[in-house]
Amino acid sequence: MSLRPLHDRVIVKRLEKSAGGILIPDSAAEKPLKAEVIAVGSGKRTDDGKTHAVDVKVGDKVLIGKYSGTEVKVDGQELVVLREDDSMAVFA
Repeated sequence: MSLRPLHDRVIVKRLEKSAGGILIPDSAAEKPLKAEVIAVGSGKRTDDGKTHAVDVKVGDKVLIGKYSGTEVKVDGQELVVLREDDSMAVFA
């Protein structure tokens, strides 16, 4: 991928949810809340110059808000760039 997140930002790909085989048009479908972490930044920088590592790692499945982050299209993939704080939980 040609996109690298900075600081405490995370790049995720929304996971498609199946509606029992029913095809729903994109305009009517809700955005899924489960996403897979594709890339992680180095961590948040504090005022004293230290870096706090990001808690999530590549491959984690996370719960994100429906309208969290900024949607971008890179190499034909629809991705979401968001701050680590915008992810609410990690699926175990």
